[in-house]
Amino acid sequence: MLLKSTTRHIRIFAAAIENDELIPSADTLTLDIDPDNELLWSDEAIQQVYRKFDELVAAYEGADLTDYNLRRIGSDLEHFIRALLQEGTLSYNLNSRVRNYSLGLPRVVDESESDNHLMIQQD
Repeated sequence: MLLKSTTRHIRIFAAAIENDELIPSADTLTLDIDPDNELLWSDEAIQQVYRKFDELVAAYEGADLTDYNLRRIGSDLEHFIRALLQEGTLSYNLNSRVRNYSLGLPRVVDESESDNHLMIQQD
């Protein structure tokens, strides 16, 4: 059985990828970041998410691989992505087929500073 965690912007599978298919695995986790391309990502932002993922996985070292543990990691990564959006590291992708604004209300950035991006409104 394939264990997985799915949030709005994070999908984690207890599986390896072979020939573009997920093969269930007890010792490999596969991470899919923002599958709907709702956000605009820099290489550095993606690397930050991978580093956070590695940190969270390391915290569970020695624990059983369970649905609950994967959901905790996925939820923590979702909160991390929201923090990146709030600090301006990420922005909403206005050309995405999905416009959910699930991480907070956007605000339009001054057009001279923007390339068709929305940033999260900070209270």
